[in-house]
Amino acid sequence: MSTAVSRPARFRSKTLTAALAFFFGSLGAHRFYLYGARDIFGWAHIAGMLVGVPGLLLLMETGRASMLGWGLVLPGAISLFAAFLAAIVYGLRPDEKWDAQFNAHTGRDSESGWTVIFVVIFSLLIGAFLLMTGLAVTFQTYFESQVDAAKSLSQ
Repeated sequence: MSTAVSRPARFRSKTLTAALAFFFGSLGAHRFYLYGARDIFGWAHIAGMLVGVPGLLLLMETGRASMLGWGLVLPGAISLFAAFLAAIVYGLRPDEKWDAQFNAHTGRDSESGWTVIFVVIFSLLIGAFLLMTGLAVTFQTYFESQVDAAKSLSQ
């Protein structure tokens, strides 16, 4: 008969989780904080950024003309927007539900304050700004390519 040594449950702060998602979420920091190094979605964030950053650099180098760049930048953008969304979702979750899911066996209760509210506000502001900017650049690139194609046909 073997006896397993149980470790005490680790307290997970809602404020720290939301801040990690805001600042380092595109690297999966919030996922690794909550679920550990074996979390597949945390590694997916890292993979998305490892592919997305070279895609962004390729787009900047080619003046947004590289189809490969557009394909590579998409996983990085998804990782970035998912991180901002995670910061908002974690920050707005009621403390009781947070504790029931992540701190049930710690004997401690979360006490979220204004810090988590500011993290949520800035996540919403910056995430929405980046989303609108990304959409504007994408549509501008598409319409410019259509104008160029029409000019080449008329000549």
